[in-house]
Amino acid sequence: MANTFGTDILIQAKDPMKAAEFYVDALGFEITDRNPKMIGLHGKHINLFIEPGPVLGPVLEVTVKNVKEAKANLQKKGCTIIKDEPNVPRVYIKDPNGLIYNLTE
Repeated sequence: MANTFGTDILIQAKDPMKAAEFYVDALGFEITDRNPKMIGLHGKHINLFIEPGPVLGPVLEVTVKNVKEAKANLQKKGCTIIKDEPNVPRVYIKDPNGLIYNLTE
């Protein structure tokens, strides 16, 4: 089976709740998870998560068969590791085209 894009998009903000409130006020979304480490706005087709931290830009989710193998392969192809936290687990990869994604299994 081919790799697939997930339904999650992640962004970062200095104040995640303030950022979430923007999406509520401006676009009519609803906050569905108020975890201060990861605010969630769940939708019918896409879920937006906002975590505290410096802005990286949108992070898409890509599901692969094996994260360790995919990570090594992508690095050989010129991708860089932006964040690697195996205990979470998450690994953010930035490809040569500027797209950032989190690899999941």
